[in-house]
Amino acid sequence: MTAAHLTVRNLSWAPCRGAETLLHRVDFDVAAGRTLGIVGANGAGKTTLLRLLYRFHRPDTGSVAVDDDDIWTLSARQTARRIAAVLQEQPSDFALTVGEIVALGRTPHRRGFGGNNGARDKEIIEHALSRLNLNHMTERLLGTLSGGERQRVMVARALAQEPRLLILDEPTNHLDIRHQLEVLDLIRNLPLTIVTSLHDLNLASDVCDDVLLLHRGHQLGFGAPQDVLSETAVSQAFQVTARIEQLSPSNQNHLTFHLHNKGNFL
Repeated sequence: MTAAHLTVRNLSWAPCRGAETLLHRVDFDVAAGRTLGIVGANGAGKTTLLRLLYRFHRPDTGSVAVDDDDIWTLSARQTARRIAAVLQEQPSDFALTVGEIVALGRTPHRRGFGGNNGARDKEIIEHALSRLNLNHMTERLLGTLSGGERQRVMVARALAQEPRLLILDEPTNHLDIRHQLEVLDLIRNLPLTIVTSLHDLNLASDVCDDVLLLHRGHQLGFGAPQDVLSETAVSQAFQVTARIEQLSPSNQNHLTFHLHNKGNFL
């Protein structure tokens, strides 16, 4: 696997003509091999942006380019060879086994109906299963798994796709602490460009090389976490009072949050 350079220019989107614009003129670059965290309150535009990046939505303005190729000039198959996405919405009723689901990741690379690359496909699938510690589950039906186990299967399917850009929508949702740490360790060590949405700002600071902060569809900041996630910006984006404190004995910065007026939501 090799990493891609992602370029986003002047990106905006609304559900239909005359509807409220949900994303306004977003603009950023992610260098090959870096991890970008997209953060913001609920409704900030995180999922909308991710859907534009993996070609689910066509932008109203602007472009998304992978290695200088606008993804809307590529075929769906060509795009799927470069970009893989793991979404929050997980299938639970597929009558397919874990091994069969992960094997679906090879579909963009196959020639003709049902074609395959034989031994190489098998090797890639087995490696993806092993990387997510799923070897012992290959014959289990997806519908019998827990939410966290299904999440790991979807990540393995994405890796079997051999993308150059991996998009993850809240990848630690439904995972217990051990498997959260395993997925985060995987993110740190994959030789890919990764874009992930995260709710936990301290986690984003720890895992991501760059952070994009959204507020009501607008880009508040893009850059290194320590530069973007300031007390002022976080307070504005989440409508809270944010404070940066230092953990002891590590001396690492840690964001804490407090309500402006605790009684407002009661």
